[in-house]
Amino acid sequence: MIECKNITKAYKTGAGETAVLKGVSFVIADGEFVAIMGPSGSGKSTLMHILGALDVPTSGIYLLDGQDISKLSDDQLADIRKNKIGFVFQSFNLLPRATVLRNVALPLMYAGMKKEQREERAKQALMAAGLPEDRWGHLSNQLSGGQMQRVAIARALVNDPSIILADEPTGNLDTKTGEIVLDTFQQLNSQHGRMIVLITHERYVAEHTNRIIHIRDGEITDDEKNIKHRIANHHQL
Repeated sequence: MIECKNITKAYKTGAGETAVLKGVSFVIADGEFVAIMGPSGSGKSTLMHILGALDVPTSGIYLLDGQDISKLSDDQLADIRKNKIGFVFQSFNLLPRATVLRNVALPLMYAGMKKEQREERAKQALMAAGLPEDRWGHLSNQLSGGQMQRVAIARALVNDPSIILADEPTGNLDTKTGEIVLDTFQQLNSQHGRMIVLITHERYVAEHTNRIIHIRDGEITDDEKNIKHRIANHHQL
């Protein structure tokens, strides 16, 4: 579970202090699929960095699975990122001359896991991310954009994190390919019960989730259940 209580973030500049987040509060339960949506400059990227333990708030409390992230050291934050959070970024961040399987298994190699075990975990993550097995031996630069993003999703899954944090994951993809990637997130949420938090500035992307938290000028302006998505899911059952 994620719980943010009156989170603020301010940066000091030559002209004084700039407030980016202004008392943000919300709760995201385990198993939810949520979009945080806002225009450029709204504070969503700053909020994403705090949720991902890449930064800490100026004030307020951020609880992840009951642990207060707000007060941790840099080393403790690194442990949180390694063990609890899977990141998916717009730019994929894959090693171009490494195979798909190696890209996905790489975090486990850094963790000291034996080769056979990390390859098995990587295969399970690739299956969950929906990448066909005949692509696993390819180099990542031999894949399409949508396939690369599904490799990135598998890499995010491989450590079995409690939260998947996706930052504009369709930003480098055409609309049709983006739909495939968003469908992958939906399946991970509905079939595997993953908590997924998706950061976006586009309404059509946010509408693939079950709930949309709107942020503007550093404040939450709306928090809506996505009825349209729930109705679509009901008709598919």
